[in-house]
Amino acid sequence: MGLAAALLGGGAVAQVAELPPMLVTAEGERPAAASEIAVPRAELLARPIARTAEALEAAPGLIVTQHSGEGKANQYFLRGFNLDHGTDLAITVDGMPVNMRTHAHGQGYADLNFLIPELLGGMRVRKGPYYADDGDFATAGALRLDLVDALDPFVQGTVGSFGYWRGLAAGSKALGQGTLLAAGEVATYQGPWRSGDDLLRLNGVLRYRQGTALDGFTLTAMGYAGRWDATDQVPARGVSAGIVDRFGAIDPTDGGRARRASLSGRYATTGDWGTTRVSAYAIRSTLDLYNNFTYFLDDPARGDQFRQTDRRWVLGGEAVQSLPWEALGRPAETRFGIQTRHDDIRVGLSRTQARTPLSTVREDAVRQDSVGVFTDTTLRPKDRLRLTGGVRADWMGGRVRSDTPANSGYAGEWIASPKAGVALGPWWATEFFLNAGSGFHSNDLRGATIRVEPADRLTPTARVPLLVRARGAEIGVATRAVPGLDSRVAAFVLDLGSEILFLGDAGTTEPSRASRRTGIEWTNRWQATPALALDLDVAATRARFTESDPAGSHIPGAPNLVLAAGASWDEGPGWFGAARLRVFGPRPLTEDGQERSRTTALVNARAGYRLENGVTLRLDAFNLFNTKASQIDYWYASRLPGEPAAGVEDRHFHPVEPLAVRFTVAAAL
Repeated sequence: MGLAAALLGGGAVAQVAELPPMLVTAEGERPAAASEIAVPRAELLARPIARTAEALEAAPGLIVTQHSGEGKANQYFLRGFNLDHGTDLAITVDGMPVNMRTHAHGQGYADLNFLIPELLGGMRVRKGPYYADDGDFATAGALRLDLVDALDPFVQGTVGSFGYWRGLAAGSKALGQGTLLAAGEVATYQGPWRSGDDLLRLNGVLRYRQGTALDGFTLTAMGYAGRWDATDQVPARGVSAGIVDRFGAIDPTDGGRARRASLSGRYATTGDWGTTRVSAYAIRSTLDLYNNFTYFLDDPARGDQFRQTDRRWVLGGEAVQSLPWEALGRPAETRFGIQTRHDDIRVGLSRTQARTPLSTVREDAVRQDSVGVFTDTTLRPKDRLRLTGGVRADWMGGRVRSDTPANSGYAGEWIASPKAGVALGPWWATEFFLNAGSGFHSNDLRGATIRVEPADRLTPTARVPLLVRARGAEIGVATRAVPGLDSRVAAFVLDLGSEILFLGDAGTTEPSRASRRTGIEWTNRWQATPALALDLDVAATRARFTESDPAGSHIPGAPNLVLAAGASWDEGPGWFGAARLRVFGPRPLTEDGQERSRTTALVNARAGYRLENGVTLRLDAFNLFNTKASQIDYWYASRLPGEPAAGVEDRHFHPVEPLAVRFTVAAAL
């Protein structure tokens, strides 16, 4: 496999023509729901992306954006959820969880800066709580990212607008009875900000693979280090008055440092009793984050900057046994599985000025554990009928040791989650799906043991449930009646028992109400010719609180429309290219719906050429039409110098970067 194949998914054109990417899962199984797809490596790498996590936007209806410095975890939106940095979207990489529980900056914090996009082997996309092997955070959806096991050696360099530079070297070779893969990445970026990001990102990967996915094992070591300065969201009134530039910052000392190291292994064996899969991982993660969202609201003299610290070990694993059998002479399969996880966390919140410590709000030592067991069975009583049923039971709990003794304590909860699905067809290359199930997301363990406000350590405050239930259902249809076209429609409803959250920015809890989201998604992939691929995804959602309140029923930040369309051309040697449109629809910013964000529509493009000597040249353009828009918007009170003590309610936004280009040269070794 040559360099072009290594970078763009070897044999991608032939593979897509023979096997459209949405027809089967990564394991070769038929999808259990209309919204379940497997995105191949070729499709992930053909997308022009400005930041690593944007590769995830290959999941239909998903928006990935940023409201702060590039070293921080991205913000995610899916199915009418403002997922913050990952709550209600479970993300795994090579079997390792990315979402962090009881995190300093927010529950479910999912930072993907440790990932090198060129190493992605594919992505499995699931939506809704319909799958027995998906647990915590898998309510709106779950994304499973796989890594490649082998690459032809290559080096790659990229230079671009606003001080962007990136170098990458990767490749594999035979070692013993297996294959050893190594990769290293370094990247820097300043950005268009008046105070540059000064980003430095370092990544390294070692991976050894022996055998196959059904009979073999992998061992993977990953390391990441990053530091950055951050231009957070700015108040619209400040920009209008000329107090701060659109690309400026009220507090230019915001920023952070992050490190991550992991060791993971996966083993599989297949015999008369089916397939056994076992995986385990150990993760060390640290974060120091400085933010100032309200400027001078709490402290007019020194400002409102705060520091969030998170130091943790994450240990865990999974064991799954798949048993093929027969029911009334028809094929069936049952799976049994167990998943465990332990987090040992040191988490803190303190007040700072220009990153200089002022006072401690709270410091906690947390030990949190979880165990989940699940089983599911797939029956095929008729040629055109598949039935799936399953259940999982989860226990989660742990102990908090706080610097405020009243907030120390133990909490633990059980929850059971049944699942069911029906698939009918195919008739005329068309299948019909019906799914229902329940799931959950966890809240910060500190919110389940809290008794008093950390700020004054006296004011009583209410505890929150550790586990919050979600119930959902979906009906859909998938068709390949038109040659080369895979088209899917899914209508869904998702109820969340409570949007109770622990506020890491304040060190306290804030309960909100139960909610319901209803929506419809239309997803299309068309291989128009062996070289030309077209796609169109439209997702429309209505999100509302279901309990009445004078404040209103709108859920702040919930998008009601997401649209994505793209075209890619690739004949192999010679020219290749892509163009993508991404529309991030308007969102209510307040519960009464009176304040709303505007729509953000962006176009990215790529053009490249593969030379016969193994060199590939590529030019990516981001925000091609130089659109002036927001990456994200919020509505809350902040205070600028000279304003009233209560602050001013206003829209705060983080702007989209202006037109930027990046030129890449890659060469085979």
